[in-house]
Amino acid sequence: MIKALAITVSNRAAAGVYEDRSGPVLVDLLRSAGCDVVDGPLVIPDGEAVEQALRDSVTAGYDVAVTTGGTGLTPTDLTPEMTRRVLDREIPGIAEALRAAGAAAGIPAAILSRGLAGVASRTLIVNLPGSSGGVRDGMNVLRPILAHAVDQIRGGDHPRTDNFPHSTHKTPPGARRTAGTA
Repeated sequence: MIKALAITVSNRAAAGVYEDRSGPVLVDLLRSAGCDVVDGPLVIPDGEAVEQALRDSVTAGYDVAVTTGGTGLTPTDLTPEMTRRVLDREIPGIAEALRAAGAAAGIPAAILSRGLAGVASRTLIVNLPGSSGGVRDGMNVLRPILAHAVDQIRGGDHPRTDNFPHSTHKTPPGARRTAGTA
């Protein structure tokens, strides 16, 4: 079972200036990605509230906490800085893949996103852009790796390479693969 929290980071949506559009999309996509329980979207302003919401998600035992918004270049975009305060370990490959996917989808500004991804205790935390399209593109990246990442964070073993026909690495006959080996 995977328990996820969707967090919308938007000063204007939190103040009621406009309706949160990306959060409900994120909730639906987390469900379709295999998350059994999805709470949110929790709509909060950027800044200290992001750090607190992420810390609360770790304390509450969420397997995944995904934010949407606050990753841009404006002076009020502080989500990556607040996220970094919470993370124990970063997973740069996820953040890089998110930016690359956005750029490949024809959104040149996707490379300006400063979003992070990483682990805090036993919670996977990922920052997505604030647009519905950015959430869709981001979840297309996360969907195929989400269950495996959660399993790894829980201490699971790597899948055997002979189960993956695309793998070029084969475990020699009679040898055992151990966690952390390629």
